[in-house]
Amino acid sequence: MLKKERYKAFIDHFSTHMPVAETELNYENSFQLLIAVVLSAQCTDKRINMVTPAIFRDFPTPEHLAASDFDELFPYIKTVSYPNNKTKHLLGLGKMLVEEFDSKVPSTVKELIKLPGVGRKTANVITSVVWNQPNMAVDTHVFRVSKRLGLVPQNAKTPLEVERHLVKHIPKEHIHIAHHWLILHGRYVCLARKPKCEECQISHFCRYFEKNNEKIQIEQELLTGNKK
Repeated sequence: MLKKERYKAFIDHFSTHMPVAETELNYENSFQLLIAVVLSAQCTDKRINMVTPAIFRDFPTPEHLAASDFDELFPYIKTVSYPNNKTKHLLGLGKMLVEEFDSKVPSTVKELIKLPGVGRKTANVITSVVWNQPNMAVDTHVFRVSKRLGLVPQNAKTPLEVERHLVKHIPKEHIHIAHHWLILHGRYVCLARKPKCEECQISHFCRYFEKNNEKIQIEQELLTGNKK
């Protein structure tokens, strides 16, 4: 199957079967989403959704974060991964939002990555989720699934390479939601260690499934030949 055909099949399937796909992080505004995404690095959304309600309640604005300190904020974050660094990041981004961005979450990747704890992936998440900008955040799920499906070359070594391939081939109007399609498929079906190929609805255009089937067929043919 040609790459162009794979992309078409991918868009057609999810546009039909998952027309609405959203982040599983709970939030009510861009500031809350920023906090949640920074905390979610190398941590599950389920865990983050357990700790953020208290943070959102007691630190509802950038001014509240900016006025806080490590000892006050750390207890809210101590159960997530890398709590020390993330506490420092939130304190730093709170101050920067107040001092440089008029207490508003910036709407461009270029500005967002200036904030402590915000890399390109986080910035892409914020801009695509809040403003539906055609930016593709590449986490471990997107990286794995896009390569397994055959949307991205196997020799793509970095998240940035994968991002560029996906943005180049996915229609602009679908990029912001395609990010969620890939994440959710990777989270619940195309698992890292044991993908659920037997219940996957898109195996008919999946390169990983094609190759595995070919391997199984060859092994069966060899086994049958040896028996004869």
